[in-house]
Amino acid sequence: MTESAPTRTAANQPSHDAPLGGLRVLDLTRVLAGPFAARMLCDLGADVVKVEPPEGDVTRHFGLRRGQQTGYYAQQNAGKRNICIDLTKPGGTDLVRLLADQADVVLENFRPGVLARYGLDYASLSADHRALIMVSISGFGQDGPESQRAAYAGILHAESGWLHRQSRSAGAPPADSQLSVADTTSGMHGLIGMFAALRVRDATGVGQHVDIAMADALAVVDDYAQWALDGVENAPHGGGDVWDAPGGPIIVMGDFKWVWKCANEILGLADPTPPGADIATKIALRRGAWATYLGSFATQDEALAALDRANLAWGLIKTPVQALDSPTLQHRNSIVEIDDRDGGTRRIIQSPYRFSESTSEVRGPAPLRGEHNRDVLGDWLGLQGDDVDQWSNAGVLLSEA
Repeated sequence: MTESAPTRTAANQPSHDAPLGGLRVLDLTRVLAGPFAARMLCDLGADVVKVEPPEGDVTRHFGLRRGQQTGYYAQQNAGKRNICIDLTKPGGTDLVRLLADQADVVLENFRPGVLARYGLDYASLSADHRALIMVSISGFGQDGPESQRAAYAGILHAESGWLHRQSRSAGAPPADSQLSVADTTSGMHGLIGMFAALRVRDATGVGQHVDIAMADALAVVDDYAQWALDGVENAPHGGGDVWDAPGGPIIVMGDFKWVWKCANEILGLADPTPPGADIATKIALRRGAWATYLGSFATQDEALAALDRANLAWGLIKTPVQALDSPTLQHRNSIVEIDDRDGGTRRIIQSPYRFSESTSEVRGPAPLRGEHNRDVLGDWLGLQGDDVDQWSNAGVLLSEA
């Protein structure tokens, strides 16, 4: 992180040039898909209020803990305000409905039907609040034959064909990705759907329910799906090849036929194939010659200079720690420090949006459970003093702050 990167210490700091300043978002989400989407809205200036149950979001137990928080929870919830409500207590769902009445958007990623049991589904909340937009993110959609299935990211990775494709190209048995691609992809598509619904509401005054299925989100971003749609079970290998080189492996992009043409014609690498060699022999000998060539340099810089001379696109295979030290991320202040709620700071990643006339940035640390009970009820519902105390005395409101 660069020395100039700021430290964020107060939740939802006001910003006059934030694109979503004034937008109220009630965040009923947990784990990743929903919290990630809500976190992006928070960076864009929305007042995001996370409603958390007494037991807390499960991600409070994921990652390295500092003080009262883990890194995973901090990354997905920085800048939000937090109100802790026990829905099992009489009046708990009533309080959530009062907050939803004041919200522009409600985000949720429960299994379909769960919120309906509490009277917090879209049909119930929109009955008296026609301008409300609700975004629901689930594995297989709000209805249909698989809507009630458990939907962790790995399940969607497997059933979307993505895991098969990754494993086949690596020549290894199926193994899930460490990254929850299904969650973050569906979260981003949830935001796109929300912005579209907001535009419709601006024109008509009427909100709507946005139903995002993780299965749809993975299908639409599969840029090799056309092969399967045309009946081809195993699509040709795309992307690049990884080669050993001084300083660590390098990926060189493009079909090897093109890579060899550049190596031969621009870098002068001699063709090792004998006259009359078959295709398989040519490929094997040329790949061997290219591997030997890349390994022949004394330093990584010399190898990269040769690739640049040949107009070949390359990338270093970095560890996650090395990746976050990239000069681009440093230049763009992509990593900032936030209050770790224990007298120090911790690093998190900002949203990627950079505007010419507006700002998008981390607006504060991740909240403690119930940290903003009084602030939220005052700002959204106009409740003060005894009016707030009655909810706390009834066990509906809780706080660890």
